[in-house]
Amino acid sequence: MSVLFDVKDHVARVTIDRPERMNAVDPATEVELERIWTEIEARDDIRCIVLTGAGDRAFSAGADMKAAGGASGLDYWAGLNPNGFGGIALRESLTVPVIARVNGLALGGGMEMVLGADIVIAAETARFGLPEAKVGRLPLDGGMVALQRLIPRNIAAGLMLTGRMLSAADAMQYGLVNAVAPANALDAEVDAWVADVLSCAPLSVRAIKATLRQTAHLTAREARAHSHPALIAALNSEDSEEGVTAFREKRAPVWRGR
Repeated sequence: MSVLFDVKDHVARVTIDRPERMNAVDPATEVELERIWTEIEARDDIRCIVLTGAGDRAFSAGADMKAAGGASGLDYWAGLNPNGFGGIALRESLTVPVIARVNGLALGGGMEMVLGADIVIAAETARFGLPEAKVGRLPLDGGMVALQRLIPRNIAAGLMLTGRMLSAADAMQYGLVNAVAPANALDAEVDAWVADVLSCAPLSVRAIKATLRQTAHLTAREARAHSHPALIAALNSEDSEEGVTAFREKRAPVWRGR
């Protein structure tokens, strides 16, 4: 299987398992990733997702050009997944936070998948880039539209217009990455962020993610007034009472997700 999928203790771990191809995504892998995201959306036992690539060389080198066939750039554009590269770059229906564990190169579609994450933890050796212009193509699967919304416009333009790569340290400076760790401490750093996510009320986390995703285009006043099911569910939940009670009783809250 080209993608490993495991769920344990409310955490789904999704690993692109093609290290011999630098975890490049071929059509079969794309289909499997879409299947996994759809399954996660249908489950209520998953509270956090960690997305990564196998090995230590690459998170993902993007589309597997050897498996792309003879489709023209225009044909590729016409058949784009509305959810973006890997089914995650532009996905709006996934309600739980996605942590990208960037263990190496994140190029092209690989970087686009990073752009679809909510939290990004990178190894010091990680590099990010959208080099499509160097091979006569375009970062169509989320890169051109998402990158400039996450980092300064000129930095985004410089990366895409030159095909240059961004170091993990620079990516953190520009706000693309939340934390950078030595390669041998990457898992510990990721696990610490996972633990912090799990320490929060699951319905609160879902409501926060939904608000972030659905209101970025609104003014602050409009965003505050925006009502959506995840927000209402969190406000009406038993957990909202449990959190306050636990604080008053000086104990850890017991979240029930309801």
